[in-house]
Amino acid sequence: MTPLRKRMIRELELQRKSPNTVKAYVTAVAELSGHYRRNPEELSVEEIRSFLHYLIAERKLAFSSCNQKLAGIRFFYKFVLGREDFCLKVAAKRSGRLPEPLGRGEIRRLLDATSNLKHRTLLMTCYGGGLRAGELVALTPQDIHSDRLLIRVNQGKGRKDRYTLLSPRLLAQLRSYWCQYRPRTFLFEGRTAATMLSASTATTIFNAAKQRTGITHGRGIHSLRHSFGTHLMEAGVPLPVIQQLMGHTSLKTTTKYLHVTSKHLGSVQSPLDLLRLPKPDELV
Repeated sequence: MTPLRKRMIRELELQRKSPNTVKAYVTAVAELSGHYRRNPEELSVEEIRSFLHYLIAERKLAFSSCNQKLAGIRFFYKFVLGREDFCLKVAAKRSGRLPEPLGRGEIRRLLDATSNLKHRTLLMTCYGGGLRAGELVALTPQDIHSDRLLIRVNQGKGRKDRYTLLSPRLLAQLRSYWCQYRPRTFLFEGRTAATMLSASTATTIFNAAKQRTGITHGRGIHSLRHSFGTHLMEAGVPLPVIQQLMGHTSLKTTTKYLHVTSKHLGSVQSPLDLLRLPKPDELV
């Protein structure tokens, strides 16, 4: 590890950044340096802008990925190299893409197509608690509060703790799973005991279930979390409650589910239906 990398990791840890953020920010600077094969201290602002343009125009990275690398590079030059006047005039932009939740019937088909007890329990827990993939794999048996019917999420996004729902149906499933697997450190262990299942493996399990059922929409296992929020909203659960269960910092984040709920859109009549047009079977 180079002295510069050590300095960056130390500064990130001093600012209490999460391990995932530390890894992402260090990787961003390493990619910048590798792109030019030069020390990042030697690079000009214009060269950094060209690198970001390469990520956007050629590699076509998602908005969130570009924003994360931009934040990591800014952190490095301002806080590690101490360039307080460092000014990188590149806007961090959000994509505006809407969530792609699955319908209740599709969730049922997904679970019915998953016969492996561990995989089925994992998918049920993700959907039933509205969990992020990282939160799902970090669960421990002690996080399942069966008496209170709650799941404790420790140090979720933003290093925030919260409680979410534990349905009686999920509790029964978890008990069956416990009897067979007896997990120790993590609720869903990896290949060996006391190791955490990776988030990518959880995504692979979800994608395999999707493929078996022929479901084509939805982007990764995070779709189950989107489905949780959408279905709660359709059931009439108040927005602040959904916000708390999902761990959103801003209520604005929770309101995005208003755009995809069938209850919200189903009551709106299309202007096409107001036109007096012949029926299809009346046309020659």
